[in-house]
Amino acid sequence: MLTIPAIDLLDGKIVRLEQGDYNKVTLYHENPVKFALSLAENPQIKRLHIVDLDGAREGSFKNLHIIEKIVQETPFEVQTGGGIRSLYDIETLMNAGVKRVVSSSMALKRQDEWFQALDIFGPGSCIFGMDLKDGKAAAGGWLETSDESLENILYPMMQHGLSEVLCTDINRDGMMNGPNIPMYQDLGKRFPDLRFIASGGVSSQDDLHLLEEAGLFACVVGRSWLEGIVKV
Repeated sequence: MLTIPAIDLLDGKIVRLEQGDYNKVTLYHENPVKFALSLAENPQIKRLHIVDLDGAREGSFKNLHIIEKIVQETPFEVQTGGGIRSLYDIETLMNAGVKRVVSSSMALKRQDEWFQALDIFGPGSCIFGMDLKDGKAAAGGWLETSDESLENILYPMMQHGLSEVLCTDINRDGMMNGPNIPMYQDLGKRFPDLRFIASGGVSSQDDLHLLEEAGLFACVVGRSWLEGIVKV
């Protein structure tokens, strides 16, 4: 299983939110580029997951200059999300050197453009960020939820070649109380043709082993990794 460290950007700094709550912020590093450069010596890190939290909340890129520098100055394949609202936004990130774009809100609200992106850039370049809150897909910085079934959401995307889904359990994100293993097992059974990337709740190396045993393709680690509790 691939383990992907996560860097969340807010006001140009690395932070973590508790359950996506912008009023519950923990600051970790003042200089994201310097921090990313310090990771380059670790051969185990292949991908870096970067979230523009300002963009997720406001709907426009706020930290693109930081993401561009990380892409240019580090060897990592960068996947990023937050503030992506249109095909043009995806093109902007691809032109900045981002390898994979993760979209939640656009994929749900502007499906025609999302399908275009899948068709143009290929399924490996576009990841659906399926953020689940009590089993429902959330968007808009986790502030809104959809009543659509996961089948109705995912099957049309799969018809356009979607292959990877970054699935976050919002209720566990930033809480370090363990990932929702039954949820991921259920998703794997319902959608065996998709590669799921787990996110939310990882609190130990044992959690990573459990996710691997559950058949996850990859796992994004944030707070537990930033605090040195799990290693990549």
